[in-house]
Amino acid sequence: MTAETIFSLCSMAVLPGWALLILLPRWKWTLGLISAGLIPFVLGLVYVGIFLSQGFGGEEGGGFGSVEAVSILFSNPYSLTAGWIHYLAFDLFVGCWEVRDSQEKGIPHWLVIPCLLLTFLLGPTGLALYFVIRTIRTRDTTIYSPA
Repeated sequence: MTAETIFSLCSMAVLPGWALLILLPRWKWTLGLISAGLIPFVLGLVYVGIFLSQGFGGEEGGGFGSVEAVSILFSNPYSLTAGWIHYLAFDLFVGCWEVRDSQEKGIPHWLVIPCLLLTFLLGPTGLALYFVIRTIRTRDTTIYSPA
């Protein structure tokens, strides 16, 4: 399968998850499908499959030690696709966390929708906006509290 095909399929695979988070956040299957990891898990399998089929090394001189090394690494279409899948999986997982956390904290969903859209499009920007809204609404800056 070509890198372009994998890229397109994975990009389309996350859209139902985002639609559920935005449109049906309280439906019993929404958080289960995403937080249980179904979509991110499948993306993870594809991610691993790329590395198993294409190798872990990437292009000569590619790596994570410098901007130039990352640029070389991502000059390979399969490495670039794997990087894209990484973004897709983690952004969706973060979006799921935003919805679950907002439900636990009683934050109205209409305030979370812009955060979700930004998380989908610009990752950390959406998460940062959610943290701002969460802090204003709850007066709590604690992200994690042990059980």
